[in-house]
Amino acid sequence: MSYQTYEHVAVGEHFVQFYENDDFLIEGLTDYIGSALAAGDKGIVIATKPHLEALEENLNQLGLLDCERPNDGDDNYLSFEASKMLPKFMVDDMPDEERFTDLIGGIIREAADEHNGHVRVFGEMVALLACDTLQSEQNHAAAIRVEKCFNKLLQRTCFSLLCGYPMGAFPRASDAIVFHEVCNLHTRAIPTEKYKAPPNTDALQRTIVSMQQKAFSLASEVNERLLIEQALRAVNFDRLTGLPNRSVFQDRLQMEIRKADRSRLSLALLFIDLDYFKEINDTLGHPVGDMLLKQVGQRLSSSVRASDTVARLGGDEFTVILPGVNDLGIVDHITQSILQKLLEPFQLGNDNVYISASIGITLYPEDAASTQDLIRNADQAMYASKDLGRNRTSYFDKSMQEAAQKRMKLTKELRNALPSKQFRLDYQPIVNLSNGKIYKAEALLRWQHPVNGLISPVDFIPIAERSGMIIDIGEWVFYEAVRQVMLWRKYNADFQISVNVSPVQFNKNNNNQLCRWGEFLKGNELVQENAPAGITVEITEGLLLDASPIVINQLLAFRDVGIQVALDDFGTGYSSLSYLRKFDIDYLKIDKSFVFDLDTKPDNLALCEGIIVMAHKLGLKVIAEGVENRKQCDLLRDAGCDFAQGYLFSKPVSVEEFEAGMSE
Repeated sequence: MSYQTYEHVAVGEHFVQFYENDDFLIEGLTDYIGSALAAGDKGIVIATKPHLEALEENLNQLGLLDCERPNDGDDNYLSFEASKMLPKFMVDDMPDEERFTDLIGGIIREAADEHNGHVRVFGEMVALLACDTLQSEQNHAAAIRVEKCFNKLLQRTCFSLLCGYPMGAFPRASDAIVFHEVCNLHTRAIPTEKYKAPPNTDALQRTIVSMQQKAFSLASEVNERLLIEQALRAVNFDRLTGLPNRSVFQDRLQMEIRKADRSRLSLALLFIDLDYFKEINDTLGHPVGDMLLKQVGQRLSSSVRASDTVARLGGDEFTVILPGVNDLGIVDHITQSILQKLLEPFQLGNDNVYISASIGITLYPEDAASTQDLIRNADQAMYASKDLGRNRTSYFDKSMQEAAQKRMKLTKELRNALPSKQFRLDYQPIVNLSNGKIYKAEALLRWQHPVNGLISPVDFIPIAERSGMIIDIGEWVFYEAVRQVMLWRKYNADFQISVNVSPVQFNKNNNNQLCRWGEFLKGNELVQENAPAGITVEITEGLLLDASPIVINQLLAFRDVGIQVALDDFGTGYSSLSYLRKFDIDYLKIDKSFVFDLDTKPDNLALCEGIIVMAHKLGLKVIAEGVENRKQCDLLRDAGCDFAQGYLFSKPVSVEEFEAGMSE
């Protein structure tokens, strides 16, 4: 590394060097201090530790400094850490002139007295002050006070001074006044490009420095504005789709309501939820799901008018605000366009993906007067579309609100059902078709409400799952079934009871609970070596789509303790042969929709026969659900079906009725 020599540095000169990065600062500093040491003069550096280390490395490479002996004896080089010097002369966050003169002045005077040559000083303390964490005005005031203290020292002591300032100390155009005051306090202001001070160019140099400060301030302001715009966009727009987010959507909806009041026109709010989006995420992965959401956002935007607002609330939920509605035909046309466009295939990498959507529609002011009520109404209407079969639209009506209120009331009462012992288990026999004997039973949960009587599981199980109450309810079902199977094994030592397990029970927070089931069965001798346990768990096909480690490990743990697994309602979901092999299923339960009209529809019989043959080749047993007449039973037995349950044998009955049938 080479360095510049500066023969024209006059006695008592006070330079200010501006720099944009540390590399440039160290290069200029090496030139300034290096030329002093090469001339036999003395160099004093007051800088940050990283800058001192970089400077000393450069000087050592140039042979101007013995880094093993810095600050030793009569050496011409002295260095001090600026961060340690500052506190010694600061009072209430401002430099004290008397302390500064004693400390810094003392160091310079002592160096000048001990050395016949000239003393060159570099001070970075002003840079630290100018860029400190204090308010900008106080930063600048502190730095300027240090510069003035240095100027007083220059009048009393023979030395030259170079002060370094980062351009970042003056980031705004409004800092120009302070910037020029700093320049005026110095004999020369050096541009940021190179420390070189040829004679008779002072005015030109100051002009260059001023232009550099303005350019730097302008660039800083542009960058700051871009950062603000990016931050605002992050706050107001969905990162994935670029659509307005929930916050902007609510503001727009409120604004459109006010406009509707003035124009006396209605507005329509659409709540859109993608059908089976979770299955796409689970089977193809979340990156593919994100690609799909982006394209959905684009198709929605292309389906509406320029005055409409499309927003993404989160997940696969979107909303559309349609202002200025004077004819429901406009709403119907737009919603049908949305449904049609979403039915078209989505090209996602190498895959063609097909989806649909369920749309709920509500109107202002006909259905509600507030944004909160409109959103709630549209959401309820969307769920009505789901219930009606998906890929359709539903307008909100009062009955939906009544149904929602009923669900809310039911949720509140469900919380008291378990502690109040309102639940019971009924049991439906599962018959071995080869000999007609009962070897198994399915435990079916019943809620006997003290006022409303028997409440269907169809009504309360979804509520229990959404609220998380299914965890405690499922735990009660398991231990109640265990207690019962222990009593019934006196009739049949291999008797089993199957219990339905919700996917919610497999979440990570409930994993330990399921693990305890196997230990409990072992402790009660319901698990024997090389024999099925007394309890079988029934799961739905939807659970298999969530191929998470928690689900996999728990199903394997069931297998290891002898708990068998039955796949309920087979054929109505999305299972594949790979799922059946991966999860080591023991039983397939053919859904009753295939058994219904089995004796009159050849297609149903063919499907059942195909399921039975496939299951047997995979080593699985088959249970047919919903068997209601002898003809269905005979056809299933002839097809090789292993077990059956249904009203032909018995409806779900109480413990007492079931025991009476077993003892016959």
